Amino acid sequence: MEKNQDCLYCTRNQLQHDLMIEICDLDVSTLFLFKEQTYLGRCVVAYKDHVNELFELSDKDRNAFMKDVCHVAETMSKVFKAKKINYGAYSDKLQHLHFHLAPKYEGGPDYGGTFAMNPQKVYLSDAGYADMISKIKAAL
Repeated sequence: MEKNQDCLYCTRNQLQHDLMIEICDLDVSTLFLFKEQTYLGRCVVAYKDHVNELFELSDKDRNAFMKDVCHVAETMSKVFKAKKINYGAYSDKLQHLHFHLAPKYEGGPDYGGTFAMNPQKVYLSDAGYADMISKIKAAL
């Protein structure tokens, strides 16, 4: 499949670098740590090729992508002791198949409701991001 030159996931442009940090490649996707950490451990799993909808994938590729998403969610749950993982796959404006995985904690922000896309409240130091990434990689 082709890459889209206007897509931040395909081009890995400055906007993407401002929003997230690449952690690693998975079987059919790439894992990113979202820099805004209101929901401690929030990550994004983006499909490797430029598609917008799950139904655009073959059964094999869709199952492989969802396996990546589930593997990351389980890892996040273990590493960050989340009560619940929320999944967001909107792509209204950024048309590239990706899931936001937002850990939720009882008594924490938006628990029992929908997570905010980018509340712009909690940012970490470079060392803080590096520590989170190290823990995620060790648990994958």
